[in-house]
Amino acid sequence: MSASFSATDHAHMAHALRLAERGLYTTAPNPRVGCVIAHGDEVVGTGFHQRAGEPHAEVYALREAGERARGATAYVTLEPCAHHGRTPPCADALIAAGVGRVVVAAEDPFDQVDGRGVSRLRAAGIAVETGLMREAARELNIGFFSRIERGRPFVRVKLAMSLDGRTALANGDSKWITGEAARADVQRWRARSSAILSGSGTVLADNPRLTVRLASSSLSPGSAGGEGWGEGAAFEARAPLTQPSPPSKLGGEGFKPLRVILDRQLRTPAGSHVLDGSAPTLLIHGESASSCTDDRFAHIKRLALPTPADAFDLHAVLALLAQRDVNEIHVEAGPRLCGALFAAGLVDELLLYIAPLLLGSEAAPLMHLPSLTDMASRWSLRLLDQRMLGPDIRLRLRPG
Repeated sequence: MSASFSATDHAHMAHALRLAERGLYTTAPNPRVGCVIAHGDEVVGTGFHQRAGEPHAEVYALREAGERARGATAYVTLEPCAHHGRTPPCADALIAAGVGRVVVAAEDPFDQVDGRGVSRLRAAGIAVETGLMREAARELNIGFFSRIERGRPFVRVKLAMSLDGRTALANGDSKWITGEAARADVQRWRARSSAILSGSGTVLADNPRLTVRLASSSLSPGSAGGEGWGEGAAFEARAPLTQPSPPSKLGGEGFKPLRVILDRQLRTPAGSHVLDGSAPTLLIHGESASSCTDDRFAHIKRLALPTPADAFDLHAVLALLAQRDVNEIHVEAGPRLCGALFAAGLVDELLLYIAPLLLGSEAAPLMHLPSLTDMASRWSLRLLDQRMLGPDIRLRLRPG
C-alpha cells in the first residue's frame, strides 16, 4: 500500500466500504460500491449503488455534494466505470463535477472498464491513487471478482452437522440439527447469494423450498458476510445519505435468488416446492432426459448438459452459471454433491454449523470424499471466523 495514504484517507475509504455494504443484498449482478466525497476531514457527499440499472455510488455522492464536489477528493471502493451501460460513465460524472483527486480501493477487471476509468480521470488532469484497502473491497465483492477473473461464481457450501460429523439420521430425517438462530443465519447467507444450488437427491429427501424466508429488518449490513471487510468494519457512516435505504427484497415481488437444481435423470417429482414457480428456477439435467415434457416443469426453466460419465461436469455447470451473471452460489445439498464439488476443487468457502448433539454411526456423513492413503493428501482448511449462534457454533472456512 502506498505510504501517501493518510489516516483521513483510511477513514473515508472505510466509510465508503460501509456504504457499499448497504447494497449487500440488492446489487447483483453488479458489484457493491460506495463513494465518499470530502474536503479534508469534512464529508460533503456520500452514496452507494443500490441495484443494477439504477445510479452508481458516485452519482448519489455527487448529487449530495453539489458544487462542493469541485476540488474535493472522491473515495470510491471500485474503479469508476468508463462505458455506457444501463447508466452513463461515472468517470465522466466525476470529471464534470471538477473533483481534484480520486482514491480507488480496487481496480475493476470487467473488460469494459479494466483501467479505462482510471486512465480517463488522469487524462482529465485528476490525481488518481489506487489500492487503498483493496483487499477489503475485493472481499466485499468476492463473487463479482470470481465471475469476471475466473469465469465462474464464488462457491459457498453450507453444511450442518452433529458433534460426530453427521448430517441426517440413517432414515434421512434431518429436521432440525441446528437451532433457530443458526437457521436464521443461513437465511441471510441465502439472501446475499445470486443462486442457491442443490441436487435431486436433496429434493427427493427433504423437498426444500430453497428460498429466502426472513424479515427484511433482519437483513442489516454486516448480518451475513460482514465479518471480513477488515478495517472497513471499524467505521460507521459519518454523513446522511441522500438516497433511500434499499427496499425489502423479501416477499411480494422482491428479489429472489435463482434456484438451481442438478437433476441428471429428471427425478424431481410433481409437487416439489422447487417446481412451484415461487422463485426463478433453473433445472439442469442430462441430455438423455431432454425429451421429457410433462407438466411438472411448466413454471421453471430447463437446460440439458452432456453427462458422458453419468455425472455432471461441475466446472461446466459453474461456467454456465457465470454466463448467466451469477456471482455467488450458496450450496445446500447432500454429501454426494458437496463432496464432488469439494473433490473437484470448486468449493471456495465452507459454512459449517455444528450442533451439540450426537446422531450415531449409521447416520449420514458430512461429505462423500475419495479415500486417502496418506496424511499428506488431506484437505486443509483455513478458519476465517467462528461464532456462537444460540447453542450452535458456526465455522467459516476456506481451502488452503
